[in-house]
Amino acid sequence: MFIPNTPEDQKEMLAKIGVSSVRDLLKQIPQDLLYPALDLPKALTEQELSSHMHALAAENKPLKNFIGAGMYEHFIPAAVNALSSRGEFLTAYTPYQAEASQGTLQTIYEFQSCICALFDMDVATASHYDGATALAEAVLACVRVNGRKEVLIPAALHPHYKEVLKTYSRHFEGVQIAEVPFGADGALDINALKEKLSDKTSCFVLANPNFFGSLEDAKAVSSLVHNAGALLVALVNPISLSVVQTPGSYDADFAVAEGQPLGNAVNFGGPGLGIMTAKKAYMRQLPGRIVGIAKDHDGKRAFVLTLQAREQHIRREKASSNICSNEALCALNAVIYLTLLGPKGLKEAALLNLDRAHKLAELIAAVPGFKVKFTAPFFNEFVVECPVSAQTAVEKLAQKGFGAGYALGKDFKGLENCLLVCATETKTPEDLQAYADALRGI
Repeated sequence: MFIPNTPEDQKEMLAKIGVSSVRDLLKQIPQDLLYPALDLPKALTEQELSSHMHALAAENKPLKNFIGAGMYEHFIPAAVNALSSRGEFLTAYTPYQAEASQGTLQTIYEFQSCICALFDMDVATASHYDGATALAEAVLACVRVNGRKEVLIPAALHPHYKEVLKTYSRHFEGVQIAEVPFGADGALDINALKEKLSDKTSCFVLANPNFFGSLEDAKAVSSLVHNAGALLVALVNPISLSVVQTPGSYDADFAVAEGQPLGNAVNFGGPGLGIMTAKKAYMRQLPGRIVGIAKDHDGKRAFVLTLQAREQHIRREKASSNICSNEALCALNAVIYLTLLGPKGLKEAALLNLDRAHKLAELIAAVPGFKVKFTAPFFNEFVVECPVSAQTAVEKLAQKGFGAGYALGKDFKGLENCLLVCATETKTPEDLQAYADALRGI
């Protein structure tokens, strides 16, 4: 730790405020709390500390990552971090006095524009913590729109998203959440959805792809939901939208996503980037901010906060959400990533994801004792049924240098031997073959 104050500086400051020592300054604090007995090693110089940290880091054993389950490893062009780490962006905070922060507003505007184009939706906002909170906000917006209290979600929804949704809805009187099962193919059971839909249903959450990576018949689901007078909330993987149907194409009312795959590293599972879009008719139900373009007094282009439906800007009882912070730096990464790749590059990346995952599925299916569990089309992850418990497979493959996937047994009964495996464009054909070879004999 670098402490800039010299002993002489400290004496001068203590004398100025009329105390003899730092201990005397803090005498109101119990001494056993203020000066606990700590068995600390001697201090290191900067060079010694650097060497020590490198030695500790060398003990890590990085695994070849085949884990997805909501956070995905993608190639991030060097320009993304180079641009977003510029001082103009890295030191900027959420725009409370917004019109004075034209650069910040422009980045949010460009992000919203890219997201609307990618999702084929009318409006997008930029103030959500992650995909799970964006989904919860969209569901509660549906409840406000039609006043109905029943929310239907797929059983094959990300388990963490389920928990966040339950937490958000807990204090909304009368809101009930019910699950619609998945079929033997790993996709939504359409007949079960048809039976559960009623005049009490506020909305249905369509996860496409779902947690198992399976792709749904989105237009058929949309038709069923809207015929029941309910609203449709689409939860999507943004990378997939250049090769699968967009939420706008199947008439979703709200569409949300975790934006981490768009130029943001997995890190240790965050930070995330909540993406939320809607039809224009529901624009005022969106929490957070919407940035627009206007002209100033001199006729010059000016970015302005067109909508600020959050509790710090309007009376709390009328606020649509208590979302207060801003994910603008993560959103900036996303807009730089999308701009660098462009529509053609993003499609190539998505096709690579499709190709890698399907090739890995073929290789795994050829390993004795293993098989692909479901038959529904999938994007970049799929479920593997193992001859042993999935957790055993995870532990044994870790010893061979692989992050094998996500063991489904703790979240889905009957899938204790099933592993959710992901392969993105970061995996080479050699990586895929090595993974399949590692499965043999476990």
